[in-house]
Amino acid sequence: MERVWKPNVTVASVIEREGRFLVVEEETADGLRFNQPAGHLEAGESLVAAAARETLEETAHRFVPEYMVGIYQWPVPQGGITYLRFAFGGSVAGEEAGRALDAGIVRALWLTRDELLECRERHRSPLVLQCVDDWIAGRRYALELIRHYPG
Repeated sequence: MERVWKPNVTVASVIEREGRFLVVEEETADGLRFNQPAGHLEAGESLVAAAARETLEETAHRFVPEYMVGIYQWPVPQGGITYLRFAFGGSVAGEEAGRALDAGIVRALWLTRDELLECRERHRSPLVLQCVDDWIAGRRYALELIRHYPG
């Protein structure tokens, strides 16, 4: 029987504060890389809830998704994997000081777009800068665009 191809569904959070974007530095098979707070959708979870959960787990910030920034389909070169990323924009509603970050997350930090551009060779994917650029360009779509039907 032939295996059915399925993309890896992920979420990401684009959070800007005073011209700086919240990113994480994380350990990967390719070394330390920068990414938005991001991760995989879990069974039964809504996309919006996944973005809030991943941001809290990776940065200790409570994220409030307010907009969809974009949907991105990225086939990893020579990887055989395709990621389908749902990126959300919003704000943080506080930080849980002392909260341990997810395994593999070295730190959370706030970088300007120029600082992100300077280190783009260390981005987890080309989607990192694309999501920031889409946010700066004003791409904001109502969350009502997404319908979640709990099982």
